[in-house]
Amino acid sequence: QVQLVESGGGSVQAGGSLRLSCAASEWTYSTDYMGWFRQAPGKEREGVATIFIRGGIKWYVDSVKGRFTISQDNAKKTVFLQMNSLKSEDTAMYYCAARGGGGYLDRPLLSDYYTYWGQGTQVTVSS
Repeated sequence: QVQLVESGGGSVQAGGSLRLSCAASEWTYSTDYMGWFRQAPGKEREGVATIFIRGGIKWYVDSVKGRFTISQDNAKKTVFLQMNSLKSEDTAMYYCAARGGGGYLDRPLLSDYYTYWGQGTQVTVSS
């Protein structure tokens, strides 16, 4: 029932920046975790950054720490991913996801826990 729409992807040179946005149709009492995942051709889906939207706690995969920042805007029901110092290895389709709720996640970057998914936005980083 939750619809997610991503935007902000594009093509950028290495070292550049992009900001991805994920607008949710609704945030209910059961919505607790949201995040960004990516999948490159020939590779499995990888958790990039997630946020516990009720407390602002954030998690990042090691490869993006210090470069990416996840944030939220409650009024707009939107989660952002600020991506700085982009590298070629960041090239992928980026998906927004939301968990419906039902308990604390000890592995918040695991995609299997998430209930709702957007259709993705492509990020291409050239060197």
